[in-house]
Amino acid sequence: MSPNKSNNYCCGGGGGFLQSGFKEQRLAYGKIKDDQIQTTGATYCIAGCHNCHAQIHELSHHFGGNYNVVHFWTILALSLGILGPNERTYLGDELKDVAVFHPESALY
Repeated sequence: MSPNKSNNYCCGGGGGFLQSGFKEQRLAYGKIKDDQIQTTGATYCIAGCHNCHAQIHELSHHFGGNYNVVHFWTILALSLGILGPNERTYLGDELKDVAVFHPESALY
């Protein structure tokens, strides 16, 4: 993604803006981030915080991004095989059933 690191673009959802009531302005500002993500051709965007997740998820739907947005912890838990069935909402179909583990369904 370019630019990246400390020069990366803000999604426009932080600092209370997500709940500010200025949806049209928030989406207009967020278009910069959505364009940046869509340019990569990625099918997933990993968000580090809840505000970014909610904003980027909405941007993807609003601007037709066709990419999934997941929390960092979702990918971490999925890789460890401990992501519960109810925590798979934002995963695409290709990942919804990967390494499913849930203590209540484990055979002992």
